[in-house]
This record gives sequence, structure tokens and C-alpha cells, in this order.
Amino acid sequence: MRRTGGSRLRAAGVSLAGVTMLACAPALAVPAKTAAVKPVPRQDPSAPETVEVSGIRRAFTHASAQHLADSATRLTAERLTERGVVDLRGLEYVAPNLTVQSINGTASTNFYLRGLGFNDFTQNNMGPVLTYVDDVAYAYSTMASGMMFDLADVTVTPGPVGTEHGQSTTGGEVKLQTRDPTNMFHFGASQDMASYARSRSEAYVSGPIARGLSFRLAGQVRQGGGWQTDPLDGAHLGDANSWALRAKLKWTPDSRTTILLSGHVMRDESQVVGAIPIARLIGSAPIPTVGWTQTEWSAKDAFTKLIGRKAGLKPSEDNWFWGADLHVAHDFGPVTLTSVSAFETEREGEYTDQDATAAAQADTYRTIAANSFTQELRLSNTHPEDRLQWVIGAYYQRSRMNQSFYFDYTDYRPARGYMQVSRFGLDQEATSEFGHVSYRLPGNVTLFTGLLHEIDDRAITGLTSQVYGGRTLDFHSESTAAAQFAGQVGVSWQAARNVLLYYKMSKGFKPGGFTANNTQVQAQLAPFGPETVLTYELGLKSDPIPNVLRINAAAFYNDFHNQQILGTILIPDYGPLSQLTNVPKSESWGFEGTIDIHPFRHLFVTQNLGWQRGTFQDFPTVNRARTNAYYAQHGVWKAINDNFAGVDNGQPKLTLNGQLDWRQAVSPDYAVEFGPNWLYRGAQALTPGGTGYYRLPPYFLLGAHVTLRPASDHWQVTLYASNILNRQYYTSGGQATTTYLYIPGAPRFIGGRVSCNL
Repeated sequence: MRRTGGSRLRAAGVSLAGVTMLACAPALAVPAKTAAVKPVPRQDPSAPETVEVSGIRRAFTHASAQHLADSATRLTAERLTERGVVDLRGLEYVAPNLTVQSINGTASTNFYLRGLGFNDFTQNNMGPVLTYVDDVAYAYSTMASGMMFDLADVTVTPGPVGTEHGQSTTGGEVKLQTRDPTNMFHFGASQDMASYARSRSEAYVSGPIARGLSFRLAGQVRQGGGWQTDPLDGAHLGDANSWALRAKLKWTPDSRTTILLSGHVMRDESQVVGAIPIARLIGSAPIPTVGWTQTEWSAKDAFTKLIGRKAGLKPSEDNWFWGADLHVAHDFGPVTLTSVSAFETEREGEYTDQDATAAAQADTYRTIAANSFTQELRLSNTHPEDRLQWVIGAYYQRSRMNQSFYFDYTDYRPARGYMQVSRFGLDQEATSEFGHVSYRLPGNVTLFTGLLHEIDDRAITGLTSQVYGGRTLDFHSESTAAAQFAGQVGVSWQAARNVLLYYKMSKGFKPGGFTANNTQVQAQLAPFGPETVLTYELGLKSDPIPNVLRINAAAFYNDFHNQQILGTILIPDYGPLSQLTNVPKSESWGFEGTIDIHPFRHLFVTQNLGWQRGTFQDFPTVNRARTNAYYAQHGVWKAINDNFAGVDNGQPKLTLNGQLDWRQAVSPDYAVEFGPNWLYRGAQALTPGGTGYYRLPPYFLLGAHVTLRPASDHWQVTLYASNILNRQYYTSGGQATTTYLYIPGAPRFIGGRVSCNL
């Protein structure tokens, strides 16, 4: 039934009408028997909560997941709202050992989970960490831009996956689950306004249409928030300008069949975050001196005319994303068949000033036209209480992409001094078969194993590199294919009702690909090879004091072969360029954990901790720092080669994030919640062995919020602040021609949010 009266305040750990509730989480009963490794079917996250007559609720969410042998971080929509997580980048504020970096301040993102990931500006390769939205794997991470609204929950799973669903990966996955249609009529809206005229608006409506047929329509609009200015003319940069819609139609023709059709569209014309030049690598001309919230940019009329954009173009997006998916599930009694079909489309136009100066030394405009079709079939046993749990399935994915990169180097003299365009196409197809089985033995011991076989074929075609007014280079096509096995084997032991121990070994596989953004010689198109990793993981899930203390932790060791990272290639008489390559042998190890504490009625604390180290054991490549230094001294490009054996992989060693909430009744009808949140990230090397300005400095951020809500929970008002200390920090960086750049993080924001749900 729907929550009424003082249920929300009781859930918040405050007392109304003599009834005390322990937490704000939905009630989740702990099973009497140990759950098998295979997850239980997901409950409808949009369904109204029930209120227990006894007034007792559990302090922590996802109680049933405490019996699953994984190290996933599971986040409710409420937790994401409390922390102000509205995009993929914000997930690193609420999960351990996770880094999500915007590429040059744009909508494109790169994921690093437990230090595993790579920097792929072209976004034409499969990443080590995949993004899923409603069980649909997105071939290119940019396709998930603007999808984080009307969410039910988010799950971040590190390590190799793929034996139970979807596609094999080496680094893990980020799964977004949006809310489904409801059988009762609901609607709601929220308005968030903050510093720098930032506005975020969301709304939804959901309910029945006819017997067995229901719908949900949700949307969001984002405006403003740009906090950068150009010191040369005071021009403003960084305003958001986007909208998105999602529609779902759910049909249950009978008690055993569910058909869910979903479609979405997203339009993004937001400005991007400009870079700050840190050091000039070549030449003696000074770099601009700008403040933390300042950046320079330029777009010459000749360049905007060439790319078909209006004069005075600011660094910005011009993107459309749309797609549709169909989920069909039928319970045949002993088995359930699930089908997931999806088609996703990306149309991107993106201008960035990659020299961060008023000169045209590395102005870049890229266009992407891409689409992806996926089909998944799964057959599994229906009853989660059975000792034997199993799932088998098959997965198919086909994607097509065409990209164009325009560069304005007219002020980069004497090295270039021209405008240039590179174009290419990409064709990719993959199939896989997977299976996973677990069996619960006497003594609360569960054995589990999984196997996956994947075949991937991809080719880069029609690549040309044209200098306007000069030469045109045509390159022949390259292709790469891979067929490998991945799998998992492990054991879990339910040592006590609230204590689970597990150990597992997992092999992950990821196909190879191509580097193709600024190609000058055929050797740049040589494909990099597949990546494999063997991961050993030991984990603990426990509620040693139920409703008071929860401790989840995992330790891991990764043994990599041909790990894919962004290295360097030197083009004679041109300079160093980034090149995705393979590290023959590398390793990483570490641990992560989450502690939830509810020591007394009003106080709730969550602390995530991640620590990891990694080294290259064999990695011969060009040392970019020494190569740049040699050119600066001698005026000649000469590759200085090194083997980075024994060198740290450069990923942040320590990541911390958490929050504290105090929940207090202020009257019989109202409650207030308030508290701080925090984030710490260690230093990150941007090139192998990077030191000095080749390394992002560590940073610490502090935020806070206070929320007032009535007992009915039909509305709430929140005041919040992020980066309260107004710390200067940088989220990513890189090199463009003669300068090394950092992308700055946002300054202090103070805002308010009003929401209602009826």
C-alpha cells in the first residue's frame, strides 16, 4: 500500500505517534535459507512501498544482496539524489575504486574501475567497463549521456563479468535501472536551482491505461550552470542546454508474461568545460595565465565555415541520441525465457579548443554517426529458492560508426599552419554464448561456475587524412578478429545468518580495436590486440549488528595479459601522438570496502574506501616526457624509448567518499535531515611513469545538505552546497600540440531543490 501519515518520518528514524522507525530503507526480509549465487528476480522499483504494522524497518538497503557473492555497490535513487549525482561522472562520488572522467570536458566519458580502463578520445572502441541502461549494453559510452533521470537504482560491479548476461568485459559494468510503469496512478516533479543560474527540471507521470496495460513518461531539462569566463573579453562558457524524454509501455497479458517497450530521445546543445594550459612543452612563447575559473578559446571564421557552424562558435556539443528496446519475459513454470532487443543511435557534433588559447593551434571539431543493435536471450530456472540455480543465454551485437575529425592548426607554426580533416568508418559484430550454474550444498556452502565464449570482428575502413590546400592521404582498411573464452569459478559460505564469505576466480576478455583520430602513417592503424585478465577476489558481506553496522569488503589481484592503455607513437617531422596499445604483462591489486553505521536512532553514516596499486611488468614504449624534452633542447623529433617495467600504473591509489545524515522530527508532522558528504581522490598519472605536470594532483571535496519533508512524503525541500571549501582541483588532462592541459573541476555551488510526488 502507499505510504501515508507519518510513515516517512518513522522511516527516517524519528518517532511519531509513539512509533519509532529505524531507517528510511524499504523493508527487505532476510531469507531463512542461504540464497544461491544467482540474483533473485528484480522487484518492480516503481511499486509503492509497504509499511510494516510493527513499525520496524531495516536500517540499510539491498538486504537480499548481502547473500550474493559479489563486490557490487548498489545505490538507491534516493542516495543518488542526496549526493547530487545527475550524470555518469558523479558516480565516483558514491562508489569505491571508481574513476569516471570527461574527455576534454565533453559529454564523452572514460571509466576506470579498480584502476582498469583507458583514455579513448575517439570512443570507437569497446571500453573495459560497460554501461548498461535497463539491461541494454551501450556499445559506446557517449550513448548513455543524459540518461540518468527517473532512476530506480544503480549498480557498479567491478571485475570480469558476462557469464550471466550481456557482454564480457575485463573491468566491470555500471548498470542504470530506470523506473517502470506502475499499476497505480502517480506523478511528480522536481526543480533544482543553483549558483551560476543552473537549472535542472524533472517530471514524470505513470499509471494504468487498461487492464494489464500501464505506461510511464518521464523527462528532464537542464539549463545554465556555466562557471568559466574568457579573460580576454569576459565571454561566458559552460552553460548546459539539454532535454530528454523516456516513455515506457508495460503489458502483462497474463500472470506469466511481461512485455515492456521503452523508447528515449535526448538533445544536447550544452557548452563544454574549457581547459587550463599548464605547461608549454615546445617553444619559448608563454602560455596564457588564467584564473581557476577562466579559460581561453577561439573559433576562426574560416574554420566554422568549413565545419558548417555559425561564426562565434563556443566549445560545445550538438548531439542527438535516441533508441528503443523491447523486453519480453515468460514464465513456463520450471524455466523463464527472457528476451532483450535494443537499437541505439548517436549523432554527435562536438567542438573543443584543445590548446586552451585564443590562437588556433589545436581547435577540434568531430562528428559521429553511430548505431548499435543488440539481442539477448536468456533461459533460467524460475524459483530462486531452489538449491540449483542456472542461466544459459546468447548475445549478439552489431554496430556501425562514421567519424570525421576537423583540426585547425593555422596558428601552430612552423610545424603545421593548416586545417585538416580525418575521416573513417567502423564496422563491428560480436556474438557470445554464456552459462552460469550454482548449487547450494548442506552447511550453507554454495559452489558456482560460469563460462562464456565470444567472437568479435571489427574493421576500420575508408580512412583519409586531408590537409586543406595540401596533400591527401588515403589509408587501406584494417581488420581484427578475436575468439576467446571467459569464465568464473568460486565458492561462498553463509557462515552465519548475517555473514557471507566468498572466493572466486574470474577470467575476463575484451576485444582489440583501432586508434584513428589523427592518422599520419599507416602504422597508426595497426590494431591493438585483445586484453585478458585473471582476477582473484576474496570477499566479505556482513551485518554483524543488524540495523546498526554493516561491513562489506573485497580484496583482489588482477593478472593482465596485453592490457590496453593509451601509449605514444612518434611521427617523424610531425611529433608524438597518442596511440592505444597493449602492455604485454602487468598486474594490479588492492581492496575496497563500505561501512554503514546506524549507532542510534538519528544518525546514519556511510563510508566507502578504495585502495589499489598496479605496476607494468613489461611495457616497451615511447617515453613522451623525454621525447618532448629532447625536441625542446635539439629541435628534432627523436623517439626516446623506454621499458616501463616496474613502473606504477598511475591510477589513484586511495579513493574515499561518504556521507553523514542526521534525521530528526521537528514536529509531529515534519522531519529534517542534514549532514555533510566528502570525497578524496589520490594523484593520477596521465602518461606511463608521469610526474610533474604529467600527473593530476590529489584533491578533497566537501559538501552538505539539509532537507525538510512532511509525514506524507508528498514533497520535500532541500538546500545543498558542493565544494564548500571552493577548492581548486582538476578532473582530467592531456596534451594538445605544444601545451599540456588540465580540465578543472567545478567551484562552489549553492542551490536548492523542491520536489513533489503524488
